[in-house]
Amino acid sequence: MTPSASLLLLLLLGLSQALPLQEEGIEEEEEEEEVDEEDTVDITTRILTSNIATDEILLEGDLVVPKTRNAMKCWSQSCLWKKGSNGLVTVPFTTSSQFTSLERQKITNAMNAFHSKTCLRFVPRRNQYDYISIENKGGCYSSLGRTGGRQVLSLNRRGCVYHGTIQHEINHALGFKHEQTRSDRDSHVRINWQNINPQMAYNFKRHDTNNLNTPYDYTSIMHYGKTAFSIQRGRDSITPIPNPQRPDRPEEGACPAWTS
Repeated sequence: MTPSASLLLLLLLGLSQALPLQEEGIEEEEEEEEVDEEDTVDITTRILTSNIATDEILLEGDLVVPKTRNAMKCWSQSCLWKKGSNGLVTVPFTTSSQFTSLERQKITNAMNAFHSKTCLRFVPRRNQYDYISIENKGGCYSSLGRTGGRQVLSLNRRGCVYHGTIQHEINHALGFKHEQTRSDRDSHVRINWQNINPQMAYNFKRHDTNNLNTPYDYTSIMHYGKTAFSIQRGRDSITPIPNPQRPDRPEEGACPAWTS
C-alpha cells in the first residue's frame, strides 16, 4: 500500500480509530529497541531478576514446586512426553493473546530451533489433554516434565521473551534439570557454599540424574551462571574445575547439549 493510500485510509477511518493504530506501532518500535538494548544480559541474571516478585514457590530459581507429586520422580514414564509411532515426540501448546505478534514469533522461532536438531515437534493444541500453556505471568518459570493437563510455562513480557530464556524454560517443561545439579557435577564444578545465602543453598542440591553418557556441558543453556544466588556481587557461587577459566555461563541462543 502506498503512503498516499495509507493516509487516505486513516482519514476515512476517522481520528478516533487512527490514534490506536499509531500507538500500537509506537509500542512495537519501543519493544524492539528494548530487546536490542538488553540482548547482552545472560540467561541466569534475566531469569532470577524476573522472578524476584513472583508469587510462585520456585526451586532452583525457575522450577515450579509440584502440587501433585514429588519432583524427584519426574523421570518416571508418566512424566515424559510420549513418542509416536513415527518416532517423533509431539508437544501441543497454546500461546496467550497477551503476547504481541513479535513476541509470538520469537516463541515460535525458539520452538522451531528444536525441530531441526531433535525428534521434538511443537504443535498448536487442538483438543489434546496434555499441553503447555505459554502465558505472560510474573516471571520466567516452568514445571519439570509433563505434569498432565494444562501446564503453565510463564514468560513475562518484560523480561523473559528472549530466545535462550524461552528455550531454557521449554527444556524444563520437557523434563530437563539444570546442568549444575547433575549427579557428576562435583567432578566438573566447585560449589562455593560460603558465598551462597544459606536460605538459598537448596538451589544447589545435587540430583541422582541419568546423564546418558553425555559430557558435562559448561556452556549448556541449562547451566546457571557462576554468580547465581551469590550473597555478594562479584563472588562466585559456581567455579569450573580444574580450570576456573572454562566458560560456565551460557549466552543467549546457546544450544542445549542434548540437541546436538
